[in-house]
Amino acid sequence: MTPPLQGIRIVEFEGIGPGPLAGRMLADMGAEVVVVARRQRVAVAEQLGGAKASPLRRGKTIVPLDLKQPDDLAQAMDLVASAAGLIEGNRPGVMERLGLGPADCALRNPALVYGRMTGWGQSGPLAQAAGHDLNYVALTGMLSLAARPGQMPMIPPTVVGDAGGALGLAFGMVCAMLDARATGRGRVVDGAIVDMVAMLGSIALWVRNNGQLDGPAPSPFHQSPFYDVYACADGGFVTIGALEPQFYALLLQKLGMTDVDPATQYDAGTWPALKHRFTTLFRSQPRAHWDALLGGTDVCYAPVLSIAEAAAHPHNAARGSFVQNGDGTLDVAGAPRFAPLDR
Repeated sequence: MTPPLQGIRIVEFEGIGPGPLAGRMLADMGAEVVVVARRQRVAVAEQLGGAKASPLRRGKTIVPLDLKQPDDLAQAMDLVASAAGLIEGNRPGVMERLGLGPADCALRNPALVYGRMTGWGQSGPLAQAAGHDLNYVALTGMLSLAARPGQMPMIPPTVVGDAGGALGLAFGMVCAMLDARATGRGRVVDGAIVDMVAMLGSIALWVRNNGQLDGPAPSPFHQSPFYDVYACADGGFVTIGALEPQFYALLLQKLGMTDVDPATQYDAGTWPALKHRFTTLFRSQPRAHWDALLGGTDVCYAPVLSIAEAAAHPHNAARGSFVQNGDGTLDVAGAPRFAPLDR
């Protein structure tokens, strides 16, 4: 199929993390993404990415420019003039000082969608402060939900904040580009990571508003035996997420716990003893045993895999979710995927 964004040109002023990821998301959908890259790598990119090619540049055209040089700055503006969208991830005011702010670009391209990728947003007391993924997720309250009461929270690095922000910016830009095609008027997309993470927490807020999260009552997501990570005999871990009654009943059946009444699933008073039983049972066998017993069933089960294991897992392999590069590094396929409506 023809990619849905084919024919759309995006100019990306290369930063680190979420901005380039948003650009790659659009490139994966068929957009022509031209990257205005610094002639020297940013220190944190050098430290974290090393000498390996950046997967965030996949499918993009790289144009190294020094925006402090008048000729290079003019070349960058020429690229913007013919683009449908722009992505930048600097602190507020940086692009304006370069002469590449929204008002400057609008003079050359009034239909431009100007995507601004930041952690804190274009306004507010923290707008000029430095920060990273972990800080943004912390300020939204969502990091606190990653811990049981009294324990330290932690999230996968860059997945919730940076990647969530990138997805939000890409979504916002596509929305704005649709409008620009109809009206001829562009707009600025303020892609603040804190806004996106808070919005992505809508389901968690719904559960919280019902008193089942982030409050004094025991939470199904933290204290229950049927939604947790369990250690196995070989040091591996497995996850159980049997929130629905029918899935919980099947789980009890599979585990041989015929003495437990499934109808008492949400009786929080039974949870501590059942949690202890689950913990002891799962620790009695290696992960492979639980894979064979519970994998692919409706108990809502998955093993905790390393990245290498995830790339080789039959489900991910069948979908082509991971890409093995010639140098042994891993990448991932673009998402979401598309199919003809009439198939």
